[in-house]
Amino acid sequence: MSYLTAALYGALIVYLGGWYMDKWVGNFSLLLFILSFVTFFYWLAERFHFRPRREAAARRLEEQDAARRADLASKGIKQVDGNLEEARVRLLMQPWWLDWTAGLFPVIIVVFLLRSFLFEPFKIPSGSMIPTLEVGDLILVNKFHYGIRLPVLNTKIIANNDPKRGDVVVFHYPVDPRIDYIKRVVGLPGDEISYANHELKLNGQVVAHTPAGDGYDEERMRYMNILREKLGDVEHRIQHEKGPGQLFRPITVFPYQKNCTYSAEGVTCKVPDGHYFVMGDNRDNSQDSRYWGFVPDENLVGRAFFIWMNFSNLGRFGPFQ
Repeated sequence: MSYLTAALYGALIVYLGGWYMDKWVGNFSLLLFILSFVTFFYWLAERFHFRPRREAAARRLEEQDAARRADLASKGIKQVDGNLEEARVRLLMQPWWLDWTAGLFPVIIVVFLLRSFLFEPFKIPSGSMIPTLEVGDLILVNKFHYGIRLPVLNTKIIANNDPKRGDVVVFHYPVDPRIDYIKRVVGLPGDEISYANHELKLNGQVVAHTPAGDGYDEERMRYMNILREKLGDVEHRIQHEKGPGQLFRPITVFPYQKNCTYSAEGVTCKVPDGHYFVMGDNRDNSQDSRYWGFVPDENLVGRAFFIWMNFSNLGRFGPFQ
């Protein structure tokens, strides 16, 4: 078993190393599921096989020691060498391969359940949500807000709230579901979304926004227009570049692409049933539904709601809109 455990740890190191070096895209949910299953197998083996064997060996040692001492006592020898307790502790001690498998099962299963059904940490990898979220923000995602889903499969088994306009959501990127994205919900099923020359329209009405000064985008090294925008009941900040708006073209063929019309002025889309139109708050530096289409409901991971750390800016802490 020690060789099998060493091989499993070797495979884990190779997988994590390749993931870290961008050789492949990792799936942390699947990894936690496999680790939970494997450590549970070791835990069962320890509980019902290996530990009883060690305890039986310790009892035999005690019985043998007692018999030996009784035999020596019958011969008048009362001083007997040997440290029974030390030998007993050594017999009961878990070998390293059980300590690092069965011993980790309670921790891994708690992390797996918390991450799968309650809250999942997420790190902001890009500037697409500036000024709401900055690169390096560590946030929490509410996994049950939009319903309870099976881990790994992401199949909804218990419905809860539906996404609302203005929600910041984490979802599996429709172009490559192995990657998680974070954007803001702009359009719900049935909505018509139009974006042209920095102006967002929802069902033909301009979305309310007011100027909120200028901001410097370090990633693009230029000053940006900051505005306060209201989507539904959510008021939040957005930014876009000064000057005319940019042109939009799809970067891939996507489902329901016929629902979108691209022109020199901008893009207009009708959101299909069971899908959502999402955009980044950094409107001129975000690849979102304007480029790759709609987010299916089954791709939703959860609602982002809290910044708990940013190692580059320790003052960033608390809820956000």
